[in-house]
Amino acid sequence: MALKGINAYKKGNIKQDIAQADPHKLTLMLMQGALDRLAYGKGCIERKDYAGKSEHLSRATAIIMNLRDTIDLEAGGEVGGNLFDLYEYMLQRLIDANVQNNLKIVDEVITLFLPIKAAWSQIPESAKQEAYETQRQKRQAAV
Repeated sequence: MALKGINAYKKGNIKQDIAQADPHKLTLMLMQGALDRLAYGKGCIERKDYAGKSEHLSRATAIIMNLRDTIDLEAGGEVGGNLFDLYEYMLQRLIDANVQNNLKIVDEVITLFLPIKAAWSQIPESAKQEAYETQRQKRQAAV
């Protein structure tokens, strides 16, 4: 019973964080969510909870797909293309991990994903503001 209350409280806090977050913070939250799901998936593989493994790895896959699909390849240039390809690779590896129940593959994806999250978290505030302004101008020009 107490666990339900704790989970409801967590969900309420997450909803509040999402409502107050800027796009940069939302991306960080998604990245952390993917890493959490990968860790839960690993635990499920270790416990031979294959239904749980599938659920968690599928959620991590969905998050990574979302991150991949939001890359602005035009603005991102070569770096954006490389990141897109890296996300594609991670998605394929997660399919492999899910089919093979392979912890090493999940670890590989985590190892690839952690530097991306670390780099994203270190983007300077001035660069974030410049990117927001550029996006705002693009939206206004499209209208």
